[in-house]
Amino acid sequence: MPVRRFTRGLRFQLTASYGVFFTLLLLALAFIFRGALASNINDENNANLSEDWGALKGYLKVEHGKPDFFYDHDDPDEAATVSRLRRVYLFLDERGKVVQETPSFDSLTILPASHVPTPERIRRDIQSGLVSWEARDEEGHPYQVRGGIWGDAYEPNRRYCVAIGRSIAYSRTLLQHFTWLCWGVVPLAIVAGCWLGWFTAGRALTPVLQVARSAQRISGSNLSLRIPARGAHDELDYLISTFNQMIGRLENSFTQIRQFSIDVSHELRTPITIIRGQLEVALFTAQTAEQYRDAIVSSLQDIERLSQIVRALLLLSQAETGQVVLQKSPLDLAAVVKDITEQFEIPAEGAQVHLSVSVGDEPLTADADRVQIERMLSNLLSNAMKFTPEGGEVRVKLARRDNDAELIVEDTGVGIPADHLPHIFDRFYRVGSPSASASPERGLGLGLSFVAWIAKAHNGSVNVESEPGKGTRFIVRLPLSPVPSPGNEQNLIATHD
Repeated sequence: MPVRRFTRGLRFQLTASYGVFFTLLLLALAFIFRGALASNINDENNANLSEDWGALKGYLKVEHGKPDFFYDHDDPDEAATVSRLRRVYLFLDERGKVVQETPSFDSLTILPASHVPTPERIRRDIQSGLVSWEARDEEGHPYQVRGGIWGDAYEPNRRYCVAIGRSIAYSRTLLQHFTWLCWGVVPLAIVAGCWLGWFTAGRALTPVLQVARSAQRISGSNLSLRIPARGAHDELDYLISTFNQMIGRLENSFTQIRQFSIDVSHELRTPITIIRGQLEVALFTAQTAEQYRDAIVSSLQDIERLSQIVRALLLLSQAETGQVVLQKSPLDLAAVVKDITEQFEIPAEGAQVHLSVSVGDEPLTADADRVQIERMLSNLLSNAMKFTPEGGEVRVKLARRDNDAELIVEDTGVGIPADHLPHIFDRFYRVGSPSASASPERGLGLGLSFVAWIAKAHNGSVNVESEPGKGTRFIVRLPLSPVPSPGNEQNLIATHD
């Protein structure tokens, strides 16, 4: 198990990846360099042998079938050149008979070994166009041999075969030494590269481990802690900054959930206490059926409040987890806005708040879920009515904005402080009453969360503008259904006809 955990470590994987890449790179470079060196050596050997062949044409003369080398015997350079040419040398007449041959050429074995180096075979090879062979002497030293047709200075019709050779042992030894050098250096370089990769990966991961140790000290009880930045302004600092922001969001969520738990406990405890008290009073003091009936009716009202709280929590949970499926259909937004606003007219009169609605004459149709749109507007109106004092005003407007329907719900209520606006749509978030004139009713902070979810589920958006003491404006934009142009309608009719 420890070995498996070690091999799964990021440091080991980085080192292994680096080692594999480094190994493949070195092997590729070794093969490339060895191929280039072999090609250069082969080209150099061919060039040297071609140079010797050119020199042979200048010194070897054939007169009446007798070959001889003509040169200045007093010139050391010419003497050395002729000596080199005659070191591995063969001269055959037109019948393949050996006329001149050096002992070193006679000891050569033409490769492959099955190729018997008889004079007749060499003559046929030269006459067939083969002018170059590889050979080895009795000690295994490699040679390169070149042959060709030779003419007679006095008898032009007579043709002879000439072959010369040159040792390439030094070149082969050089290539072999390079090969062994590669086999010796490459493994050492691979080991050194893997060690360097292990060391570099360790240094690169050290800050990550430090961040991990710092993160381990953070728990639900001390979310106020933050990981200190390194000041390098690199990717790791960006990761630390992102991680700290995530911790901040978690801290806010924990705070909201903790506050929500307190609020829910209070909201649920109050009706339960009232219900229990009413039932206990009825049990011990009620004497008539009417008294029992009054106690049951009051208890049912409080039970309904409990049911509304539970239903709201369940619906929001289902909505955020994608369990609520929208039943979309073409919906006349103006008619929905009028209907919902009319339902709030009586509560508005009771609260002495003036409620007005403006929807215009243009039909605005959207592909939407009627139930959710009605819930969204009801939450916005209920929120506006709750925080608008007596004598205030709540206005509802619906109009077209480009390809969207813009729904505005604004009031002249107490307003929302600027530091609360970024969190107003967060789940469980509640703004404290800024003044004593505010409504004493306390909600769960779920209504505006529903509004944000419904707008987003319909590919729309919701924004809020507010100024303490002057009021709040909620702006909802929903995409409208595309309206076919008259030209498209005529084409559609013609197609059906």
